[in-house]
Amino acid sequence: MCLIAFALEAHPRYRLVLAGNRDEFHDRPADPLAWWSDAPDVLGGRDLQAGGSWMALHRTGRLAAVTNVREPGRAVPPQGGPSRGELVRGFVAGADEPLAHAQALAVESGGAALAGYRGFNLLGFAPTAGRLAGVWLSNRNPEPRPLAPGIHGLSNHLLNTPWPKVVALKGVLARALAESSPTDLIETLFDGLADTRPVADEMLPDTGVPHERERLLSAPFVLDSDYGTRASTVVLVDAHGAVTVAERTWGPAGPAGGALTERWVRLAAP
Repeated sequence: MCLIAFALEAHPRYRLVLAGNRDEFHDRPADPLAWWSDAPDVLGGRDLQAGGSWMALHRTGRLAAVTNVREPGRAVPPQGGPSRGELVRGFVAGADEPLAHAQALAVESGGAALAGYRGFNLLGFAPTAGRLAGVWLSNRNPEPRPLAPGIHGLSNHLLNTPWPKVVALKGVLARALAESSPTDLIETLFDGLADTRPVADEMLPDTGVPHERERLLSAPFVLDSDYGTRASTVVLVDAHGAVTVAERTWGPAGPAGGALTERWVRLAAP
């Protein structure tokens, strides 16, 4: 994914409310939200080129999502290296508490294993001791960080970096938490995820890409014929562990062309 906002243990009804957009080249093959044939207890989208996922969850309540890190000009491993989407698969298939899982990854081979990936952020959540514990792991940050309760945002830099679209989606999430029904909450988040407006030039972050591309990527929903937002996903995990996942997938025309697919899946508490 390329934009995520989430509220962890910050709502009386929901342990987690998460909303995110996946940006990718439109010609890269992918499956929308579905149960995986080779891992029947895993639900998520699927990258058909490398086999991993940008976000997935397990019937046990484990959930993970990954974003890349925008770092033009940095020497990075070749594209044929390990897929960042495999980090999602590995987390949801695991059994360790989130921090322990992330720490094991971070120390594996003295950290050399993570260095083999291009820049990434991994968010992992799992039921732990009567609550939903979360962790953030990045190979561009010294060590894994447990996630504190509250509202957080993530894009293609470190956790809570205040890029305008991160700040905007966190604001939408804060307002959405006041909605009285799950459907209204989800629809409010989908509206925020569908915002195609780039920010004003004077507010653009400087991430090292050309100015026109910086403007294009500044919108919560990236609208472009070659590269843009392919999927918008909302996840609710209630206080009992029941999960609702809603996803809309998009073509190059974006919201103006309507969603290519829309699916809502509800899972009972494990």
